[in-house]
Amino acid sequence: MNVYEIKSMAERLSGNTYPGRGIVLGVTPDGKTAVAAYFIMGRSVNSRNRVFVQEPDGIRTEAFDPSLMKDPHLIIYHPVREAGQGLIVTNGDQTDTVWEYLSKGESWEAALRTRQFEDDGPNWTPRISGLQAGDGSYKLSILKSADPDGTACARFFYEYPAVPGLGHFLHTYVCDGNPVIPTFQGEPERVSTPADIDDFTRELWENLNPDNKVSLFARVIDLDSGETGDMIFNKYDAVNSDLDDPEEPELLPEELELLAKLDAEAE
Repeated sequence: MNVYEIKSMAERLSGNTYPGRGIVLGVTPDGKTAVAAYFIMGRSVNSRNRVFVQEPDGIRTEAFDPSLMKDPHLIIYHPVREAGQGLIVTNGDQTDTVWEYLSKGESWEAALRTRQFEDDGPNWTPRISGLQAGDGSYKLSILKSADPDGTACARFFYEYPAVPGLGHFLHTYVCDGNPVIPTFQGEPERVSTPADIDDFTRELWENLNPDNKVSLFARVIDLDSGETGDMIFNKYDAVNSDLDDPEEPELLPEELELLAKLDAEAE
């Protein structure tokens, strides 16, 4: 067993129909650029009815069709926010908790110790969080139920140096499941980081399950200048990018069919 094995995002995602929500943080092979990505997936109409929208300091989720939104409390939030020279990436409203603590000079660990997994039993979806520093180093955390009944929270914190060509991938679920979706197990997974953001985002987007993928955000950060470039892929909206000439992925036939179904339900 090679505990230092590094796999591509295609290898990590291929064949997994439902890793849930996922965070990837790392550094490009030349060591000059930090990369960050966050994706969401959904199985219900309520979860799938979302897009990422750019904000001055990051992104937020928004209903693609507000008339179809039912319960927003776990699916509408601010996944990505800038904090000084750092970038906060999470799968819930703990983004704001971390931002508030950091703005007061307190630690992200202290912030996350005030939170726990989501209140969606029996799944008890973990809260996953990442913090990327201006030097390319990063932290990851997962807060998950300590038992099947959600009676206690287990908190895990990981800290990584900036290693060229290496990233770590943390997601909410091992895979799909019924009636209970199995919670992520083990340490964040080691992944390779391509040199080009187009390759990075396309590898992610094209290997997420076409039925369940919803949105993807990716950012590159020049570690010398601090300049950033963002890309957003929304299944039910156009690609949004501040990079030159982004190539928009074509929707698959099953994606077009689902989009037509959502349009029909909205009429």
